[in-house]
Amino acid sequence: MTIPAVLEHHKQTALKTGLKKAQSVLSEALQQIIYDTGVIPNITNYPTQTLYKTLKTYFSITKDCGISSNSSCAVQNYTDENGEIKSGITDNYRTYNNASNAYSYFFDDGQLILADGMLLMIENNSAVTLFSIDINGPGTKPDKWGHDLFTFEIDAETGALLPMGHPDSSYTDENTYCSKTSSDNKNGIACTYKALTEKDYFKNLP
Repeated sequence: MTIPAVLEHHKQTALKTGLKKAQSVLSEALQQIIYDTGVIPNITNYPTQTLYKTLKTYFSITKDCGISSNSSCAVQNYTDENGEIKSGITDNYRTYNNASNAYSYFFDDGQLILADGMLLMIENNSAVTLFSIDINGPGTKPDKWGHDLFTFEIDAETGALLPMGHPDSSYTDENTYCSKTSSDNKNGIACTYKALTEKDYFKNLP
C-alpha cells in the first residue's frame, strides 16, 4: 500500500472503532441509569433540558459545555457572510455530503466533552430523546454528520439505544437523511445504522 492509502485506511479504521466505542459507552451509561433509577431516560421522565444533568454523573468528563445552541466550547450558531447569526444551523458541523451546515437544534439540551475527547450532545426537548456523538471531539475534522458525528435515539418504551437509521428509529429515509445528493440540513443523521452494519461504509464516504 502507498503512504496515502495507508493513512486513509488508518483514518477509516479509527472512525469505525470510535463509533463502536461511542455506542458502547453511551449504551452502558443509559442502562446504568435505568438500573439505578428504575425509569427510562426519555422526555416523560426527564423534562426538557434535565437529562444531561443526570447523564453527566455517569461519565468522566473534562468539560461541561452547558445547555445552549451557541456553546462557547461546542456547537455555535452559523454566522452568514453579512455577520448575521442564523439559529437552527451550526458553524461547527456540516452535513453528510458537505452540502450545507448541519441542523443544530438536536444538539442544544446539554453538551459534554468526555475524558476520552468525545463530545456528547443531547436532544431532550421533543417527542424523542437523541444523543449525538462527535467521536473525535470538537474541532477535529471532518466534523460531518455520518463521518465523525453520529446520532442515536433511545426507545421511549424499552430503553434500547437505537442507532439512527435503524428501522425502528425516527429517521430512516436514506434518500433524505443519508444521501450523497440531499440538500436537507439533517442529511447524515440517519447514517449511524449503516455505519455500524455495512462493512465498507467508511470506505465510501462522500
